[in-house]
Amino acid sequence: MSATRRQILSRTGAAAAGIAFTGAVSELFAGSAVAAGSRGGYGPLVPDPAGLLDLPAGFRYTVLSRQGEPLRSGEGLVPSNPDGMAAFAGRRGRTHLVRNHENRVTGKIGVPTVPGLTYDPAAKGGCTVLTLDGRNNVLDERVGIAGTAVNCAGGPTPWGTWLTCEETEDKAGTNGYAKDHGFIFEVDGADPHRTGAVPLTAMGRFQHEAIAVDPANGIVYETEDAFQQPFGLFYRFLPERPLGGTGSLRAGGALEAMRVPGVPDLSVIQESGARFEGVEWVPVPDPQAVETPIRLQDFGPKGITHAQKLEGCYWGGNAVYFVSSFARVKDGSGATHFGQVWKYEPHRRRLTLVVVFGPSTDIQLPGESPDNICLAPTGGLMVCEDGDGAQHVYGVNRKGEVYAIARGARNIGTPESPEWGEFAGVTFSPDLRTMYVNCYTPGTTFAVTGPWC
Repeated sequence: MSATRRQILSRTGAAAAGIAFTGAVSELFAGSAVAAGSRGGYGPLVPDPAGLLDLPAGFRYTVLSRQGEPLRSGEGLVPSNPDGMAAFAGRRGRTHLVRNHENRVTGKIGVPTVPGLTYDPAAKGGCTVLTLDGRNNVLDERVGIAGTAVNCAGGPTPWGTWLTCEETEDKAGTNGYAKDHGFIFEVDGADPHRTGAVPLTAMGRFQHEAIAVDPANGIVYETEDAFQQPFGLFYRFLPERPLGGTGSLRAGGALEAMRVPGVPDLSVIQESGARFEGVEWVPVPDPQAVETPIRLQDFGPKGITHAQKLEGCYWGGNAVYFVSSFARVKDGSGATHFGQVWKYEPHRRRLTLVVVFGPSTDIQLPGESPDNICLAPTGGLMVCEDGDGAQHVYGVNRKGEVYAIARGARNIGTPESPEWGEFAGVTFSPDLRTMYVNCYTPGTTFAVTGPWC
């Protein structure tokens, strides 16, 4: 996440507060690995003698990768700002860990340019891929895609690839870029050259955050992370070749935006359980945003539904869940909240506000709002904290109980003004025995093993 968000939250006092939530928390875990109830924690965190990562007793970590060290492929250095991530099963028990790098034009270690894998040499973002054996030994580490910009989140596909999203809409000539940005790209962790560096232009050009794919029909749902007015939209992409496998999204399709009748701004809905029937999907007039950003385009006399800070997105059961991380009246939203989780059921055309987050004095609850999330082996969620102060990965079980599973121990500030790098990209191995997570600053990727179930 951007520094802007942390600064805004600090000024409003939200960064110092914990978060309480109301609503049907159990809704969040549809489709999770364990159908029964989930654990309420693993005990207190134990200080790490090495000063990197505090974990509960019985858990241990391995550092898989650090920014600035050589890539095993010899292509250059491990880039900065590791962010969204997913793990995919490979051959002979191997795991391919595909990792975003949310780099902008200057100031950090960029993803090395590689022939056949580079979209715009002026851009410093992209993905790297770690190949691990069954014991989390790193067998290889190489570039997955380069020359993209501000690769924040994304999501896995049913056919085993990663869709990496550019959280920018800068055009060629802006910030030194040679090509337009704001696209989604597909990355095959097993063979990055198979997917190359081809923008999936039909999926829209905007400030992408995350995606989720309906495994029944291949429809891709997309969130737009717009912090300032005009706020973002929630999209769906109808592919010409649904579930066609690697490369099929290049065949094109139709991009549509969600309209909730009578609700131009999702932030004004404050009551968990609020339900809206008859959700409409409106064709996007110009998916390439040649002249006008999509969220400002003319969607007809009924308009379109906006929301501030749309971020996390995942598929569970028969619905897609998406997150509005926060909203502020002073930014132009219709109301203030500290996080919403929405559930959309395509077969019913129904949208439900599942959970609402709000300020609390309980510092044990997850930092400002839901952000990077994943389903856990115990049937709950893992949530990455992103804010000021100590940084955690939290678990949330079906009862709504919140517990810390990891805490950053490396002080990147000073003894007088300590700081800790935020967590990002939490995900689990295909066999559910390892949690992988990134520390954004300094860029570090961890593998965490222990008694998950």
